[in-house]
Amino acid sequence: MKIDLHVHTKTGSDGALPVEEVMAEARRRGITLMSVTDHDSVAAQAKALALARDYRIRYVTGIELNVTFQPPQGKAISLDYLGYNFDVNDVALNENLRVMREHREWRAGEIMKRVNVEFDREGIPRLTEDDMQKIYESVDGAFGRPHIAGYLVKKGIVSTVQEAFDRYLVKYDVPKYPLSLADASKLIRDAGGILVLAHPNDPNGTSLVSISRDLALQASAIEQNMLEYIDGVECWHYRHDRAAVAHYVAFAQKHRLITTGGTDCHQKPIVMGSMDIPATVSGQFRP
Repeated sequence: MKIDLHVHTKTGSDGALPVEEVMAEARRRGITLMSVTDHDSVAAQAKALALARDYRIRYVTGIELNVTFQPPQGKAISLDYLGYNFDVNDVALNENLRVMREHREWRAGEIMKRVNVEFDREGIPRLTEDDMQKIYESVDGAFGRPHIAGYLVKKGIVSTVQEAFDRYLVKYDVPKYPLSLADASKLIRDAGGILVLAHPNDPNGTSLVSISRDLALQASAIEQNMLEYIDGVECWHYRHDRAAVAHYVAFAQKHRLITTGGTDCHQKPIVMGSMDIPATVSGQFRP
């Protein structure tokens, strides 16, 4: 059985391929249970559900929500949570996603204003309204910094997306929409779904590593601040090592949380379906 419960698309957020190609690739790879989990977007869900039926793939509705997590001590950090098995037509959820989408667009404009100030210092021509429009035209799903980074590469201002982040997009960032964990949990649960902490030990992503690399301290942060709001933990992730997987499986069992897993595939490269995720994960989701 092949399982992948963490896949992104160009249709909904920052994947490289539209949902039609993602689902076709899932069929070619023999994936039997999957979920498209685009960032703050359900734009790909209806098509994914229809194609999953055609391809005889068991499908779970999904989304990845970025949350502003404020520990009792220390500064606020960003964490990602996966929502599953919810009603994609839920009114409250869709209204909140609309507000978040508008904030993303405002944020992108503010980031570009700040970057332009730096361009003035470096003697680089400013990004114009025409440039902004071209970036918008390249976006199929949720607008984000990767779209700006890609455009800076296209313009020849930087050589790589990573260079764009290193030189400009980290330094001149603007805060994301301040969605709290309590609000995220309520949105997903009220829509009939469950909320799962995503990739808690991802060393290169939005994770508890920003608090500590120590797995025990990460577990303590969850126990003290999150258990009432979450239903599960993503144990298997493309960038989790064996120690992290074993730790979070044991943690989930201790607290009677469901366990999920996925590649977090953005098709850069295409890795979906490549992880060994136990078949028992499938039994935790209602048909």
